[in-house]
Amino acid sequence: MKAHERWTRLLEVLAEEGQLSVTDASARLDASPATVRRDMDELARQQLLTRTRGGAVAGAVSYDLPLRYKTSRRADEKQRIARAAAEAIPPGAIVGLNGGTTTSEVARELAVRADLSERGPGEALTIVTNAINIANELAVRPHIKTVVIGGVARSNSYELTGPFADAVLRHLALDYVILGVNAVHPDFGAACHDEGEAMVNRAIAERAEQVVVVADSTKLGRRAFAQVCPTADISRIVTDREVPEELVARFTDRNVEVTQV
Repeated sequence: MKAHERWTRLLEVLAEEGQLSVTDASARLDASPATVRRDMDELARQQLLTRTRGGAVAGAVSYDLPLRYKTSRRADEKQRIARAAAEAIPPGAIVGLNGGTTTSEVARELAVRADLSERGPGEALTIVTNAINIANELAVRPHIKTVVIGGVARSNSYELTGPFADAVLRHLALDYVILGVNAVHPDFGAACHDEGEAMVNRAIAERAEQVVVVADSTKLGRRAFAQVCPTADISRIVTDREVPEELVARFTDRNVEVTQV
């Protein structure tokens, strides 16, 4: 297991259990105690956990891991979800994308779609985003017009947040918004952990004709702190095939189309 994968798994276990000894972590990660100690020391340096005598306890941000530590979680499912969401976007559309691992995959799928790359400069799509990593990847694609919403960058998600976004969004109209979220519940709607991200993501969603939520099955049926949009505003959810049928039915009963891939 590579260091990046060990760190991700270590943080996931800490998020679930709150604390972890070096001995327990060594067994779970199939790594030597010396390697685990070095990993814990490095994550403590990044303020992602707190070292204790013989182990570590969860840091304050362990419930909302930085994007660089989320990329390997359910990667196959996220790629399938992203591909299905990207394939449904017609050429020439104006699309909003917020930050996150799944929306980053959607951006990559859109960037390499053959029918889009054959078009002239700025003709294939217009992407409006508050995620600086997505903007960085798309800026080199001449067939995609990339519009970046202003704000203050969050290190966890690479999203720009704050009131600056309103100055841009109030003058825009979007055909679609593809939202990555931390949770989506039939009663509460789409939500995320950070209220600042939720505010900007809500503003993007309000400018769109259709709201598409991309989320793997672990996020469905859950609630998070800050609502992005109510269920009634969601047009479609793209997820994987592990969602229970009764949960799918609760969304479809609320006129939300659920696509499982």
